[in-house]
Order: sequence, then structure tokens, then C-alpha cells
Amino acid sequence: MLAIFDVDGTISDSQHHITHAMAMGFEAVGLTPLPTSEVLSIVGLSLPEALVRLLPEASQEIRDAVVAGYKASYKSARAASPAPLYPGARELLDRLHRREDTVLAVATGKSRRGLRALVEYHGLETHFQSLQCADDHPSKPHPSMVEAALLETGMRADQAVMIGDTSYDIQMGRAAGVRTIGVSWGYHPVEALREVGADRIVTDFDELEELLGNMAEAQK
Repeated sequence: MLAIFDVDGTISDSQHHITHAMAMGFEAVGLTPLPTSEVLSIVGLSLPEALVRLLPEASQEIRDAVVAGYKASYKSARAASPAPLYPGARELLDRLHRREDTVLAVATGKSRRGLRALVEYHGLETHFQSLQCADDHPSKPHPSMVEAALLETGMRADQAVMIGDTSYDIQMGRAAGVRTIGVSWGYHPVEALREVGADRIVTDFDELEELLGNMAEAQK
């Protein structure tokens, strides 16, 4: 089985980095930062797509400047203190990595540099057989990242599951024809995950591990 994980809001609690960087990006062009809830609503999208949604009336020049300010601030924050993993996430990834019947992958709206930095900082370089990020694909919910992970790992859609905390993750997985699991501890409300058709919703990493284990066993 192929388990494809989102990063921000699913295995990594990066909301403080994200909201601070977005505030710095807005302030760099003289705009008032948005409420945290609005910023977290776009987590998972690529930055350009996120800014279209956050600043629909702004010029492309303004949106590009906010993106540049965001990237500069996030890079500084990451260098000082990379975003932590959620308690229990590392242990789950370690156990799944040791299973012979499970392959791990990532599909994230993060940049390649940001993803690599997080993976290396937390010592997860050997855990994932496929790392898909915003630099190489259209923004979620386009299925490109999941399709690439399937191709790279040699798995079929019916052998895979997408795990994420946002409606974009669930929509992406459904568009690629894989099963989907929503997690309740991330940045979109559970109701939003249900509305877009998540196959299952879990409330902690123990429940997620049990569900993934059952899926893997069922494929033998």
C-alpha cells in the first residue's frame, strides 16, 4: 500500500511559521495582515494560488511582492527553528516505514527547499520513496502530485491513500482516484473534510495507524 502524506497541518505543526510569514508579506507591501483563520484556510495551496484567493482584487505585482516577503520571512524562521512535528507523528512514520507492506510518500504545497529542510531536520530522508511538492506541479487540488507519486512508486490508484488535513488534500486524492483520510487536528474543520467526501476521518495518530494497517492487510 502507498500512504501519501500531506505535511503542514498533517504531520508538521507549522501554523506559526505560516501565519507569521504571511503577516510579514502583507506588511512589506503596506497591507494589514489577515486574521489567522483566513490564512490557515489556504494552507495546502501553492503560494501564488493562495495569494489569488487571499487578495483577489490586488494586482499581480502586489501578490508577487507578498509572495517574496512570505518566502523571505519563512526562510528566516525555518533557519532559526524548523517547524515541529506533531506529537506522535514521528513514531507513526517510523513504524510505517518498517512495514514491508507499506510505502510512504509526500504530496505538499511546500516548496522543494522547504520540504527538503523539514525532512532533513527531522531525519526522515529514508522514510519517503516519493516527495512531491509545489515547485513541480499545479496547486492542489489538481491530482498531479498524487499521480506522480503513484508513477514513481509503481503503485496503482486502488493501492493508495491520501492523508491530509485540508479540503484541498481530499479533493486532490479523489481527483486522482485514491482513497482519502482526513485528520481532525489540522487547519480545516472536520465539516469541510466531510463536505468534499473524505472516505474516513481520524482523530489521532493511533487511529490513523490502525486504519492504515487494516488497509495494508486487506491488500495482501
